[in-house]
Amino acid sequence: MSVASSPRMGSIDALRGLTVAAMLLVNNPGDWGHVYAPLLHADWHGFTPTDLIFPLFLFIAGVSMAFSLVPRGHDPAARPALRRGLLQRALRILVAGALLHLLAWWLFELPAYRLWGVLQRIAVCVAVVGLLAIHTRARTQWGVMGVLLSGYGLVLLSGASLDPWVNVASRLDTALFAPMLYTYTSETGLGHDPEGLLSTAGAIATTLLGLRAGAWLRTGQLARLGGLALACVALGALATLWLPLNKHLWTPSFVLWAGGLSVLALLAAHLLVDRWGAPALGRRFGVNAIAAYLGSSAMSLVLVASGVWATAYAWLAARLPSASLASLCCALAFVALWWGVMWALDRRRIYLKI
Repeated sequence: MSVASSPRMGSIDALRGLTVAAMLLVNNPGDWGHVYAPLLHADWHGFTPTDLIFPLFLFIAGVSMAFSLVPRGHDPAARPALRRGLLQRALRILVAGALLHLLAWWLFELPAYRLWGVLQRIAVCVAVVGLLAIHTRARTQWGVMGVLLSGYGLVLLSGASLDPWVNVASRLDTALFAPMLYTYTSETGLGHDPEGLLSTAGAIATTLLGLRAGAWLRTGQLARLGGLALACVALGALATLWLPLNKHLWTPSFVLWAGGLSVLALLAAHLLVDRWGAPALGRRFGVNAIAAYLGSSAMSLVLVASGVWATAYAWLAARLPSASLASLCCALAFVALWWGVMWALDRRRIYLKI
């Protein structure tokens, strides 16, 4: 017997699409020296609106698996094919991330190839949480999340410091992968990668939280979703007594805080789009999410390396009242360009699944 996946909810595609659009907005300012503060990540400890974007994307990936994998995973005969398809997709995303970094390494003649990255982290989280979605029950998934948060928190606290470069996560990444990191200084032997190995434990917990929230959304348990959001925000704030909010390290407090806000966003999107009939803004980005991120990232690299991006920013900066406004307008124009690409693909019912 085969079990069909649950009907697709417009709110999930819309929220995923708005998240991808936000990624493009914050990743492509006209000039990094002139960016409005809310569009920047916190330097280290702390939280800005931009810090919510990536965890929200991973959270939505977990929500989607509650609709696409969990119902079909109830049939033991369907699990091998589900598992194979899941792992093949994760591998394709991983390879796409590796090729994107290869392009950056070649265009900018970087001193070292970067091993980890956004797409690589997505691939790992999708693979791990997808397998849990197919093969385990809710109680096990909650248990794994608890072990990840408590275990990772203890590992971070076991280090002498949570400061940049010298925290446990950075030191482990440097020991294993230097110089193939986001930042690495050969003179000091210190490095850090915000998508490194150890901090992926927190990212997997974020995706698991999305899986459980998606299960409640699929069964219409909205009161539980509201309670989960409030509980996560409260626990995240409480956890800052021991571990600060830190996206670079993806601390347990950050998982809970950002997770609570993500649940609230999901609940709001569901009520607005699915219940009250509001337009599913962002849906066109959402149905081609990875393709939009990959294509726009590759285009951005080429524009920056060729000097076209700097020329466009300089032209705008000479005509607008402030450099920061010109920088924002560059980013908005880039998002609008890719919205047009996604609109054209959706109009022709072309969905590029990696």
